Amino acid sequence: MNSAQTRVFFDEYANQFNAIYSNRNTIVNRVINSRFRKSMELRYWKTLEGCTPARGMRVLDLGCGPGHYSIALARQGAEAVGIDFAESMIALAREQARTAGLADHCEFIAGDFYSLKPERAFDFVVVMGVMDYIDDPKPLLAKIISMADKRAFISFPQAGGILAWQRRLRYRSRCPLYLYSEAQIQELLSGTADVSVKIEPIARDFFVTISKEPTDRPQQSQMP
Repeated sequence: MNSAQTRVFFDEYANQFNAIYSNRNTIVNRVINSRFRKSMELRYWKTLEGCTPARGMRVLDLGCGPGHYSIALARQGAEAVGIDFAESMIALAREQARTAGLADHCEFIAGDFYSLKPERAFDFVVVMGVMDYIDDPKPLLAKIISMADKRAFISFPQAGGILAWQRRLRYRSRCPLYLYSEAQIQELLSGTADVSVKIEPIARDFFVTISKEPTDRPQQSQMP
């Protein structure tokens, strides 16, 4: 699922990554956030909205990092399970859940998603900022869909454009990076039966909602 290089990078990057979600509202940070981190904000709020109502729901946060999605959903009454291969990310997530008084509502696991064998199913599966680093996404997508009873929310980084070029340049010495066109995402999900798929371009990402609920509309692309 991941290369050793990617694991090492995120273990070392944990504190810097966590700071992105808690940076101060300075003029410099507002400019940086509006230009380079807009998709992170958009996918965060779209995920929370998609998991509403969260109370009583069981949520899997794949590639949970320092636990921001898990903790936010636990605040809304969900039972959250986060998993990440970077142990330093998991340590941060556990500490932040304790600080928030939500340790009893969040479980954080350091390990590989493929080895996860939950005792109970999940209502929602959240996969944000993960597909960027997956060299073979089809098996991962199949497992994600199999584990979501209601909906899965997945971000895919967009290929093309100045932001994609800048990101490739930044990651050249860090770890492998994979970017997607909308057609590639459609192809990856084209053989998936009994689900509806919605693909929404948001800033530099595609926000994908995969639903097993029959009331949702069929596969489509939708501009925000």
